[in-house]
Amino acid sequence: MNEYFLLPLASLPFPDIDPVLIQIGPLAVHWYGVGYIVGILFAWWYAKRLAANPKLWPDGILPMKPEDLDDFIIWAAIGVVLGGRTGYVLFYELPRYIAHPLDIFAVWQGGMSFHGGLLGVILAMTLFSIKRGIRTWSLFDVVAAGVPVGLGLVRVANFINSELWGRPTDVPWAIEFPNGGPFTRHPSQLYEALLEGLVLFLVLRFLTHSRLKLKTPRFVGGAFICGYGLSRIAVEFFREPDQQLGYLLGTNWLTMGMILSSPMVLAGIWAMTTAKPVPQSRPQAT
Repeated sequence: MNEYFLLPLASLPFPDIDPVLIQIGPLAVHWYGVGYIVGILFAWWYAKRLAANPKLWPDGILPMKPEDLDDFIIWAAIGVVLGGRTGYVLFYELPRYIAHPLDIFAVWQGGMSFHGGLLGVILAMTLFSIKRGIRTWSLFDVVAAGVPVGLGLVRVANFINSELWGRPTDVPWAIEFPNGGPFTRHPSQLYEALLEGLVLFLVLRFLTHSRLKLKTPRFVGGAFICGYGLSRIAVEFFREPDQQLGYLLGTNWLTMGMILSSPMVLAGIWAMTTAKPVPQSRPQAT
């Protein structure tokens, strides 16, 4: 049976949720934007809690001051937006933006890349940590630990927007998206929200609080990078590829998301396997 001719006989109804949360005159607040804002604020709040807990750090010595993270949130927001937009332009629709360069600045039309946003934040963390004299990997660890919450919220917003939906399927929980053609599809946005959001957050929480891996710089950050890469690759098997790209290299399964996520898995494994605990200071003899 050709999957592109599935009849929507047993699909779940698409929820009638307005993508615009609040609108006052020409000003509209979208769920998508709220997801980004809440995600950044949560990561900031959570990082401050981790950085202020002496039980999680070698010898109980805190790795940074609370005001350092207060200042870094601006750097992080800039890194996410500039990196995410630049990554989308370069990785997904470069010919369009070469032909219409002014569209690069039309961010209200959508178009953000997680991989680009990640690179932007990594650059921001590196520059900020050097400027403040903070161990770069420890900053990366505390920030990465809270990021999955924002990822999950943005994926739920993608679902509300009826975008980035999955491939046609006849599973009982399939959904007929209003702009996804006459097919029942995987709600792949919710798969990503579950794996990249809830599951990855719980895994990192286990590493920080049960395994005390913040005492081993870059292990938590590496686990985040590897965990996201694995989650994204898994969901790409159920997600419809980007229309302007389709499947790559003559296959019917390889996508740009898989290609961009594979190096993340390798980098994350490298970070975890080469991470070493900070040496404990020895009490001086009297």
